[in-house]
Amino acid sequence: MRRLKIAGAALNQTPIDWANNISNIKEAIGLAKANNVDILCLPELCITGYGCEDLFLSDWLPEKSIEKLLNEVVPYCKGIAVCVGLPMKVTGQVYNSVCLINDGEILGFTAKQFLPNEGVHYERRWFAPWPHSIVEQIDIMGNKFDFGDVTYNIRGINLAFEICEDAWQPIKNRPGIRHCKKLNKLDLILNPSASHFAFAKSEFRLNEIVLKGSKEFNCTYLYANLLGNEAGRMVYDGDIMIAQNGQLIKRNDCLSFKNIVLVTSEIDFDDPFKSEKSSIEIEKKEKEYEFRNALSLALFDYLRKSRSQGFVLSLSGGADSTTCAVMVSEMVKRGVEELGVKQFIEKLGIQSLNSLIWTDPEVLKKITSAILHCAYQSTKNSSEDTLISAKTLADEIGASFYHWGIDEEVTSYSNKISEALNIELGWSKYDIALQNIQARARSPIIWMLANIKHCLLITTSNRSEGDVGYATMDGDTSGSIAPIAAVDKHFIQQWLIWAEKMLGYKSLKFVNNLQPSAELRPLENAQTDESDLMPYFILVEIERMAIRDRLSPKETFEALKIKNLEENELLKQHIIKFYTMWCRNQWKRERIALSFHLDEFNVDPRTWCRFPILSGNYKEELEELVKIQ
Repeated sequence: MRRLKIAGAALNQTPIDWANNISNIKEAIGLAKANNVDILCLPELCITGYGCEDLFLSDWLPEKSIEKLLNEVVPYCKGIAVCVGLPMKVTGQVYNSVCLINDGEILGFTAKQFLPNEGVHYERRWFAPWPHSIVEQIDIMGNKFDFGDVTYNIRGINLAFEICEDAWQPIKNRPGIRHCKKLNKLDLILNPSASHFAFAKSEFRLNEIVLKGSKEFNCTYLYANLLGNEAGRMVYDGDIMIAQNGQLIKRNDCLSFKNIVLVTSEIDFDDPFKSEKSSIEIEKKEKEYEFRNALSLALFDYLRKSRSQGFVLSLSGGADSTTCAVMVSEMVKRGVEELGVKQFIEKLGIQSLNSLIWTDPEVLKKITSAILHCAYQSTKNSSEDTLISAKTLADEIGASFYHWGIDEEVTSYSNKISEALNIELGWSKYDIALQNIQARARSPIIWMLANIKHCLLITTSNRSEGDVGYATMDGDTSGSIAPIAAVDKHFIQQWLIWAEKMLGYKSLKFVNNLQPSAELRPLENAQTDESDLMPYFILVEIERMAIRDRLSPKETFEALKIKNLEENELLKQHIIKFYTMWCRNQWKRERIALSFHLDEFNVDPRTWCRFPILSGNYKEELEELVKIQ
């Protein structure tokens, strides 16, 4: 009778935070032992953390990883089989590897064969791919172990690995295919992963990786992912999935605020009908929920891992800053709901929260008040509507709120430059300069507030603004973190309507009734973002073709005109405007504050979209577009 209890654990790790990482590993092993687990799968590179970047090129990092494995992890694995991810340097090359330990003894090391190298991925810079079907012997402190494309047998169970990207290949190329042929019967595949979050990715992963793999390989498939904001930009959802012969056995609800999440299942490898199955149906989360859950967790981990004392936000009353404020509120709500007040405060490590009474019915608002400091910085061009929007939201969520004017600073700057150049600054000739000085005049004092409070300054740029440079560098882009820079403005507008209804924020009715506006021109000009740019839904459509799909201006026009979004000549004008502004503003995108990767693509040059700062600006390509009849 081949019946074993298997488990996957999601861990919230941090690059080279050895104490945290080993502690989480040990706690996961301890929980698994307490639940009588026979085989435990931990995530990819969980000893070092996945996001060590160029540290993987050093000699000392793989060496220290082995020391931690041998001295602290292996001895802790008595009575259980555990797979642990770490970098291994073998014959001068570094490999993304997994060590399988059984009852305190190393059985061998499996090395990753397929390395992602597109979008946010950069693994080929650090690691070498291991050739399939090759197994070599390595020496570690006088002991020899198998290394490479290794298969294992534990208590009569034939076991093999697919490490993250290994399983994203066409089914005919996946390691599981070869393992099936090599072994008389492949019983179990473990997939330790560090697969970043993106909208709808979890469902794709379930269907194409886990369910399809278990069906095609006629085996049990266990997937375990990293959890949380590990190194700054990437968010990991902590997915744990167990399937057998194409049927889902168990799955967790992901994006947890915990350090460790464990999912177990008792598997009958001879009779799948006798395997333990979950009675809990995990709901498929719509995009709006995924956005809320991923971003609130990303903010929580970034806040605590950066050892900051909270957030400072220039709350304009518009859609972008409102979204950022709501997300901090949701961070508090979700964190307290899952962890409880005491553990939430302990994990944040913010001293000013220690005096709070945990049972206080207003504790959520008091936590928010202590960690979110908002300022409405008005000019004579600001409207009463946006002030009401900002103040009402701050009151509802409990954020600290300040209101000051900056007309004096704007006038001082304007008078100085006017006198120095002996010119009169009028809107007809100096429109951009007069707009930008207002945005930039807000920067020094909001930074001062952030310094005084020892907080992270949030900048509210969204992806649509990043596309076309619709932002004032060192003005509204000032900040250390840009939470919504990976999502487009059209989605932000729709999300706020959803959040008013589904999350219960009554104050959002004010921002949802406003037309997005920078409020930098005189009020009588009735400035709106879409009149400055183009309708946001059009901008998003062009962006998908031009940036995500990398089409030329002509190809973008041909792809969009059949959708009948607007008149063809107007569509041409908007495409020309998009490509022109995109090229002019790469330098701005290079300087946008750190953002989180949330969608299938983004415009962050550090991760997904590299583009030359200086270029030919699509000159010939745009001329071709103009000629189309």
